[in-house]
Amino acid sequence: MQFIDLQAQYRQLEEGINARIRRVLDHGRYILGPEVTELEERLAEYVGVGHCIGISSGTDALLVSLMALEIGPGDEVITTPFTFIATGEAIVLLGARPVFVDIDPRTYNLDPERIEPAITPRTRAILPVGLYGQCAEMDAIDALARRHGLPVIEDAAQSFGARYRGRRSCALSTIGCTSFFPSKPLGSYGDGGACFTDDAALAARIRQLSVHGQDRRYHHPRIGINGRLDTLQAAVLLAKLDTFPDEVAARERIGGRYTEHLADSVQVPYIEPHNRSVYAQYTIQVPQRDAFAARLQEAGIPTAVHYPLPLTSQPALADPHAEVPHATAAAERVLSLPMSPWLTESDQDRVIARVRAVQHDMATRQT
Repeated sequence: MQFIDLQAQYRQLEEGINARIRRVLDHGRYILGPEVTELEERLAEYVGVGHCIGISSGTDALLVSLMALEIGPGDEVITTPFTFIATGEAIVLLGARPVFVDIDPRTYNLDPERIEPAITPRTRAILPVGLYGQCAEMDAIDALARRHGLPVIEDAAQSFGARYRGRRSCALSTIGCTSFFPSKPLGSYGDGGACFTDDAALAARIRQLSVHGQDRRYHHPRIGINGRLDTLQAAVLLAKLDTFPDEVAARERIGGRYTEHLADSVQVPYIEPHNRSVYAQYTIQVPQRDAFAARLQEAGIPTAVHYPLPLTSQPALADPHAEVPHATAAAERVLSLPMSPWLTESDQDRVIARVRAVQHDMATRQT
């Protein structure tokens, strides 16, 4: 059993993916070819925003978004400590300081009630993350940001395709950023990402920044980065986008089935009633997490830990003064199970049975 079976997806979409790739090989426009424009238009329509800009990775999408907001040395950006390092890394690369606010222990996402006390005169933006496939509490975050005149960047690397109060992830704030890393809900065959916004001026700035600050050939009004989305990756994503809504539905069905059969055994994901998760990971909490994972591995069931350390404990971003007890506790207990739209019912039954058996055995030994 694989943790994420990308080969199963390729077998289903092989003809369409190969045709899209051959088309690029035939026309030879490997940088900013027509597939990039087509993908941007389709993604903007899917999300429900005016503008989409294809970017070279999810990390670069965050970076150019922060650059477009002119965030730099001396500035502060409020964000979550329970996420991949790219979220904090992009802030630090610009000389700004990430201010870590603890999570809601039920959803693992940034707790809106903890944001306002962290705002200072140096705060320039708020950067929530839709962890494990569920959007953060964006209405509360946006309302708070408006009161303080702050932009919000939604890090939707794991929540692309999810819904929050009927709206799609990436259409919920000033800028939405996502990743097309192969294992993401919508994944390319390499690195890729995108930025989304309804602000035309901001979209133009992001686009310039992603091509070395260029507004026309060999004319650079600002310093940017090499952050373009490759044409070949756009071609792969176009082929996958056709079936993406079906995959989102499958993710929700499989995630719901896990919860139905595991809720009385382990701590399962809590999904807010107004949210629809894409289950980028199906993450449970268990005591003695490493021993639990080893027992599953013995039975041929792979697992992963997203994430074993909060960013406040990472050497590159360490903040010994940050008070993030919920993030710290979650990092010690979370365990992600095999999850993809192509997970068969028989394989899922194997996972469910083994998780229940290991939990029962470990609980019995403790009594």
